[in-house]
Amino acid sequence: MGWRGYLRSAAAAHRQVQREALREQRELERQHRYLEKMEELERAAFEVQEYENYIKVLCSIHKDCGKVWDWKQIENTSPPKEPTKHDTYEREAQGKLECFKPSLLDKLFRRIETKRDILSRAVREGKDRDDRLYREAHKKYEQQYETWKQTCELANKVQSGDAEAYIEAIRQVDPFSELSELGSSFEFKTGTSNLVKVTLYVRSDEVVPREVKTLLKSGKLSIKKMTKSKFNELYQDYVCGCILRIARELFALLPIDMTIITAVGELLNTKTGYIEKQPILSVAVPKDTLSRLNFEMIDPSDSMDNFVQHMHFNKTKGFSAVEKIEPSNLQ
Repeated sequence: MGWRGYLRSAAAAHRQVQREALREQRELERQHRYLEKMEELERAAFEVQEYENYIKVLCSIHKDCGKVWDWKQIENTSPPKEPTKHDTYEREAQGKLECFKPSLLDKLFRRIETKRDILSRAVREGKDRDDRLYREAHKKYEQQYETWKQTCELANKVQSGDAEAYIEAIRQVDPFSELSELGSSFEFKTGTSNLVKVTLYVRSDEVVPREVKTLLKSGKLSIKKMTKSKFNELYQDYVCGCILRIARELFALLPIDMTIITAVGELLNTKTGYIEKQPILSVAVPKDTLSRLNFEMIDPSDSMDNFVQHMHFNKTKGFSAVEKIEPSNLQ
């Protein structure tokens, strides 16, 4: 083969290598695009699942409730047991000291007293350790005893219908933490020993989403603006669900027969032209009426018809301002 043929052969071989490398690069790029697409689809599926679960939480807030508090049983609980002082480590070290028998090497190198001093120091350290453990245990006991004492006093006051004790019980137990996480805040006032008034501050823009997330047939994420009527209905169910949840938690916690709950939201005041906090729903909830509801099956908004309530709601306009219900209105 002449030199031209050799060059042509070498060039062809070089092009072949380049083509194989290019094919491999294209295949790697294709695989990379595929992985990116799969990651995109997985992210889309996760985002929709997260969105749907959040909507489920908003619409089912009324279905959960904490345990029923038996304040009489709490008042009768036994106090914590005071710790006993022990000398475990001191006795262990003392035993080693008393059993010490110097070896021949100890005598030979004159280290008997040194070893005895070490064992004596271990006895003192053992005693110090026993004392320290007792002090720590007793400090913990004192804290537990004080907590037990305060809890028993609170239980006694709650049973006697003490208004301040009701508020303190709510503060200590904090049964509304889940609602707080969703952006709501509360104010509590006591009327009689059988009544607690609650003001619920709700924030629609922070709680209810303005968009709808779904998956297309291709698996990609679709985000569309939620219709006004859908937003308003979802907001209404959330507010009414909060009313039911608050009432359930209060009746589980306190020996009361009635609660008046007023939800306050931000509305346009047409007299001033400004957005202001105004009552949007006020409900008087008797314990007996609430106990007869099937919370797994009810529609939160429809359930408000079971109670004396002030609510003006329109699917397209949403809530309108209402007057608060006062105990005097129920007589």
